Amino acid sequence: MRYFIRSVKYFIYFVLIFIVMMAVLVFIGAADGNISTMFRGGYSALWKIALMFAVISAIYPSVGFIRKEVLLPGSWEEDKDTIRDFMEKRGYVLESEGTGTMSFRKTGSGKFTRMYEDRITLTAKIGGVDMEGMRKDVVRLAMGLESRFRKDGQE
Repeated sequence: MRYFIRSVKYFIYFVLIFIVMMAVLVFIGAADGNISTMFRGGYSALWKIALMFAVISAIYPSVGFIRKEVLLPGSWEEDKDTIRDFMEKRGYVLESEGTGTMSFRKTGSGKFTRMYEDRITLTAKIGGVDMEGMRKDVVRLAMGLESRFRKDGQE
């Protein structure tokens, strides 16, 4: 169900960006305000554009979100305080904590541009944690977390 909701969010997001771009073009005089002259094919072009947005929206969540294994040296109980500190220093606040799981949300600005899909979930497993969320955030945070534990182990 989460995949479907993300797809719908992206579709709405793409449509809104498209509408704003077209409104700006009409406002500055770069395009005529009549849809029949604005697009080749007039109103039938809008269905093609909507179909293209729907296809991209259906595919993007499978590409934009991942689950990555992060190798950590200790047990969950030993590492969770360090993980919490690491995430807080990178602008994430603890949203919820359960047995073997922690969920963080990004603080500050940028939530709207991410469509409030800023949750990072960590799940304990043998030898580390599984980190799930937006691809660019998970890759960056996973590398940083592994580096943090390597650095702590050398001291």
